[in-house]
Amino acid sequence: MNSLLFKHLYILIITILLSSCAIFGEPTEVDETYGLTDYEVFDKAKTAEFVKDWPRAIAIYEKAEQKYPNSKLAPQFKLNLAYAYKEFYREDEAILMLDKFIRAYPNHPAMDYAYYLKGVVLFRDKNIFKEITMQDISDRDLSKLEQSFEALKIMTELFPNSEYYEDAINRMVYLMNKISEKELYVARYYMRKKAYLAALNRAKYVLENYPQSAHQEEALTIQISAYKSMGIEDLANDTKRVLDLNFSDSSFNKAKQKINDEKKWWEFWDIF
Repeated sequence: MNSLLFKHLYILIITILLSSCAIFGEPTEVDETYGLTDYEVFDKAKTAEFVKDWPRAIAIYEKAEQKYPNSKLAPQFKLNLAYAYKEFYREDEAILMLDKFIRAYPNHPAMDYAYYLKGVVLFRDKNIFKEITMQDISDRDLSKLEQSFEALKIMTELFPNSEYYEDAINRMVYLMNKISEKELYVARYYMRKKAYLAALNRAKYVLENYPQSAHQEEALTIQISAYKSMGIEDLANDTKRVLDLNFSDSSFNKAKQKINDEKKWWEFWDIF
């Protein structure tokens, strides 16, 4: 009888405790920065970083960023928080934090790193490097690649002596070739659809924005074909002179001489 009474009493206590939780809400999240100085908080966050506990590092840096806006460590909190966001695949938040840093500390000695990190975060977008096809050609957005290129370009122009300069240049070369490649893929698609103005604009975009890419000859060729298809012979001839002057010895230039219909030069890029 006593055991039965004890059992009912135990159930009653558990029910009361559960009801209390419902009344007072979820347990308050522990604030690891409570009672600590900004430097102590920084050390604690760095410890979390060292073991790659990114959720914990993010939680600490977020608290620090809010609690110590005037600390000498405030810029570092922002940069480290952006890096932790990146490592935990929260790229959008990383970019927002880096933009916040760039606005707040325009003369900070780590500004080169801020622009470099922004370029790297945008560079590694998970979907941008998938091969495009005719079926999904209209769905491709190159904006993140372009934003990455722009951030790295700013860094290299402002900080030519930065330790990140060489890697930034290598990334820029890859980016401008990748962007040009995909823009001209779209341009050839438009040529097939006889959307000549759209193809022309894609080729001109590559020529004007990425003049050092590996796809200049192709862009000029598409531009000539588009002009000819639209009956604009003078501009086609001007562009052809530029093409012949700059790429007189290329294998493509030699091959196209055998083609009677110059409007179809761009098709050769499908077999090269």
